Amino acid sequence: MDDLEVRELRYFVAVAEELNFSRAAERLGISQPPLSRAISQLERRLGVQLFERDTRGVAVTAAGQTMLTEARTALEVMSRVARRTRRAGWAVPTLVTTAKPGIASGLLGRIVEVYAALPGSPRVEIVVSGYRQQADMVRDGRADAALLSSPCDERGLDSEPLTTEPRVAALPAAHRLARRSTLRCSDLHGERMPRWSGATPEECVYWSGRDRTDGPGRGVGAHQPEVTVPGPVVNDPTELLEVVSLGQAVALIPASLAEANLRTDIAYRPVDDASPYTVAVAWTRGARSPVLNSFVRSAIDVTTSEQGTAAPHVS
Repeated sequence: MDDLEVRELRYFVAVAEELNFSRAAERLGISQPPLSRAISQLERRLGVQLFERDTRGVAVTAAGQTMLTEARTALEVMSRVARRTRRAGWAVPTLVTTAKPGIASGLLGRIVEVYAALPGSPRVEIVVSGYRQQADMVRDGRADAALLSSPCDERGLDSEPLTTEPRVAALPAAHRLARRSTLRCSDLHGERMPRWSGATPEECVYWSGRDRTDGPGRGVGAHQPEVTVPGPVVNDPTELLEVVSLGQAVALIPASLAEANLRTDIAYRPVDDASPYTVAVAWTRGARSPVLNSFVRSAIDVTTSEQGTAAPHVS
């Protein structure tokens, strides 16, 4: 059998993600008939059915799910090879780092400042990226290292935890739960909670406080999707805090975010059994170089020294 082509993998992934040939063709910038033919030819060459097609739509088969996982990895590798090869030809060696805006980008800035002061350090570029983009940027070669915040997909990456902190409930100041000194995740059941744009089901479970399986009454049966009510879609912490202040939702947020945004229209309360919020430095799995090792060491040194300060306290 001939080797698979990158074009075929891109076609397949587009259909598998869109579950619609018309939308996939539009996304790829081609017409639908050649896309359908290419997928049919791919199935014949592989000798397996990748999609189930009927009048109701398109579904990925078990074989297709396996190929989707492998195809995504292969495309990430191809992209990484091209990007890092181009960057190797830059006139000035550069370490590209990324983090999402806010607490993470602030921490990255402090790490880079320490790292850049080391003798022989290359130029460092900081890319402020959007929600859930950091891991993908490392996997596909757009960045050498990233700060990842929980929850995150560390597939294909190595990482080192840097900071861990509790999460607290952000409540409208007049909310009935604001009269309590501490809360539990179950107290938030039935409340409207913000939805992060593009969040996966696993991320939704984390942000609604349904991700822990330890403790009394927890387990599979205790984590039903209906225990929280979907609220407004948000794209960043500023939007999240605004929908809380307007009484449109309650939220679980890192304690440091609450500490940095003390305001009279929002009450912050500890949540005893909420899982923590972690920030880690991540890089491509198996990647080793003196430059990368020095950067990771700088990240650990900065966060270790900063952990000597008092933990955030909100009430």
